[in-house]
Amino acid sequence: MPYTDMTDVALQNALVTQQSRLQAFTQRELSLNMARGKPSSAQLDLSLALLDTLSSTSDYYAEDGTDCRNYGVLYGLPEARRLMATLLDDDPEHVLVGGNSSLSIMYDLLAEFWLFGTLGSAPWNTLPKVKWLCPVPGYDRHFAITESFGMEMIPVPLSDDGPDMDLVETLVSDDDTIKGIWCVPTYSNPSGITYSDDTVRRLAAMKCAAEDFRILWDNAYCVHHLFDETDTQEHVLDIARTCLQAGNPHRACKFASTSKITFPGAGIAAMAASEQVLAEVASHMGVRTIGYDKLNQLRHVRFLQDAHGIATHMSKHAALIRPKFELVWSMLENGLKDTDCTWTKPRGGYFILFQGPQGTAHRIVELAASAGVKLTAAGAPFPLGIDPNDAFIRLAPTLPTEDELKSALEVFICCAQIACIEAELAQRA
Repeated sequence: MPYTDMTDVALQNALVTQQSRLQAFTQRELSLNMARGKPSSAQLDLSLALLDTLSSTSDYYAEDGTDCRNYGVLYGLPEARRLMATLLDDDPEHVLVGGNSSLSIMYDLLAEFWLFGTLGSAPWNTLPKVKWLCPVPGYDRHFAITESFGMEMIPVPLSDDGPDMDLVETLVSDDDTIKGIWCVPTYSNPSGITYSDDTVRRLAAMKCAAEDFRILWDNAYCVHHLFDETDTQEHVLDIARTCLQAGNPHRACKFASTSKITFPGAGIAAMAASEQVLAEVASHMGVRTIGYDKLNQLRHVRFLQDAHGIATHMSKHAALIRPKFELVWSMLENGLKDTDCTWTKPRGGYFILFQGPQGTAHRIVELAASAGVKLTAAGAPFPLGIDPNDAFIRLAPTLPTEDELKSALEVFICCAQIACIEAELAQRA
């Protein structure tokens, strides 16, 4: 029976039952982690052969004869630029290959804008105020970057088609202190939505009061499909070409990495932008490095090879991940069907976005921690960690084994039940 239809006495009895279950879980002294979207050990094992791709002195040379053990090649090996262009949906000449982290490239790019401006604009740190648009629920590490520079972050609701474009267009049209927007266009973190073509076109063509407005387009999950069938794999319209067609060739800066394709700590990352923006980035990058790890670039090219190789490799990831997502959906449906809780069923990516009744997210996370299950902090999908409704929790199913995941979900469902009952009793009181 739905909690809203139960008598006060029945609710109190249900609360006691769930509290007893939680106490039993606590006594098991669990230590389970669903806080971050990390690949499992089984997923990491899929890329072990990458470590053996360089085995003799003849292996250390790129296709243009570059000795990858030495200095140089700031933009990255030609074959590495070509490989990463498939993830960035761009031309290799518009791609710069960096280190292992796309977040580092994003941070460095904003630091350059902050200190030096871009394409002749004033350095942002000389301005009285800088604002940034943050689609919510969104990616906490994106928000942390803009927060670290002291930018004012403006939450923008995220629908199934992408950011609320009516609001975005209104905000940017007459406020030149708004300098950019974060976007995770495919299987967005954490909701799993994919931007519609109309949203992409409107982002590309909208009139911005700030001439140096930038779209930071994070292609983090562009090949992370959960299902192999072509008709269920989502793809997004290319933002760079759309911006070019709209007369805004410098607006989009795109990012991607192999972090959840090969090894998160030892992958390769890249960005794509217009030739002018890329040259500007390289001029600053060249001051602090002579070149990134070309041996790692070469390893990845020889292991993944091309777009087909990436797709084949990612289908192996999907085979390991998909049962975990299906387990989450099944257990939530069975355990919380009589509550007001909802959750997403994305076709790809790494997360499931859970929404409980207003005012329950912190309580659920707190209760789960008391029973040994670590979840992403409540409020994390919002700037400054402030969810105005205290309702959203990001679930990350990939790291635990299926048995561990089942145990963690049993605890989570129990905690959600308790929080829902408490919320219903509080509302009646």
